[in-house]
Amino acid sequence: MVKAKKSTAPKLKPMAGYALIEPVEMEKKTETGILLPDSHDEKSQRGKVVALGASKMTEVGHKIVAEFKVGEIVVYKKWGGDEVKFGLSGKELIFVKFEDVLAIVK
Repeated sequence: MVKAKKSTAPKLKPMAGYALIEPVEMEKKTETGILLPDSHDEKSQRGKVVALGASKMTEVGHKIVAEFKVGEIVVYKKWGGDEVKFGLSGKELIFVKFEDVLAIVK
């Protein structure tokens, strides 16, 4: 009998109105082929949706629903979200409010 390995990825379920996003590395090369130095590193605004919380109700009774799904690549506000690091590898994930997601990358 073969035992399946346990996943080392964190099992997190965001609270209502939040999405858990894994940032995608920004390219170090421009479209014209110019390599950017490490000093040019910027915080990524793109990421893969890893998990979604439930829809959230506002104080006036409006329902806020995520317009994106798990697995999609999204663009979020530059200063939106709360960064969290997990495990020995220091894997970075970001909790972002549904309204802080600006677009879905197609």
